[in-house]
Amino acid sequence: MKHKRSLLALPYVGWMALFVVAPIVMVVVYAFTTAGFEPTASNFTGMGTYVSIFARSFQLALIATVICLLIGYPISYVMAKEGPGFQRVATVLIMLPMWVNFLLRTYSWMAILENNGLLNQLFDAIGLFDLINGLFGTDLTYFRMIRTQGAVVLGMVYNYLPFMILPIYSVILKLDRSLLEAAQDLGANSAYVFRRVIFPLSLPGVLSGVTMVFVPSVSTFAISRLLGGGTHMMLGDLIEQQFLGGAYNPHLGSAIALVMMLIVIVCMWVMNRFGQGEEQAVVL
Repeated sequence: MKHKRSLLALPYVGWMALFVVAPIVMVVVYAFTTAGFEPTASNFTGMGTYVSIFARSFQLALIATVICLLIGYPISYVMAKEGPGFQRVATVLIMLPMWVNFLLRTYSWMAILENNGLLNQLFDAIGLFDLINGLFGTDLTYFRMIRTQGAVVLGMVYNYLPFMILPIYSVILKLDRSLLEAAQDLGANSAYVFRRVIFPLSLPGVLSGVTMVFVPSVSTFAISRLLGGGTHMMLGDLIEQQFLGGAYNPHLGSAIALVMMLIVIVCMWVMNRFGQGEEQAVVL
């Protein structure tokens, strides 16, 4: 029986080896070699010129993750408290945008945020620009929203918010209601129950949502290119440039990708350790 299970696992092991392990090994090999595949560390030592891009990528990804958490947690909490009918409708509405192609969703935001886009046309139609110009003596004709860091963060939040909502919702939904009733019977008010019971017990969902939002945000390139206009380069853009752009250097691109992977892994490890500490505090 054990031998039969091993045989059944072979396709999975082969898939993992071919599409997970092999690409990582290739990235490591490229990162530590030159164009002639000679061992070198120069790909890492010369990376100091990209510190600002690293900082911008992690800063914007962190901002987008925090915004998703602030928006997603209340939505998840309300969904979990409502009835099955409301939960089904809410889940469909949250997932509905995900049925549209990622690039199409991002292009739609370009049409909304452009200088002559839908949002600025709406502000012009309701007389907002005339009001501001009359009050402050300006000659404003549009708000500059596209090609800004704010537009990049908005694109991240819009595209990745469902990845924050659904894990938290699934964890809160499965909480043992008897724990909440016991806390209330002992005299705890709603705020105290949430702070000491519900939120700590929902941390696995929070950490899962943070991971699912932060990781794609820090490595995105389509959103930063389309909504940032290429003026706010992020790590994904830099890596793509090394593989597909005029500055073709897959060895440097692999080194940047490897460093980014290691930083993300460390961040995730720290958050998981924090989550374990909180869960132990609840048990105690």
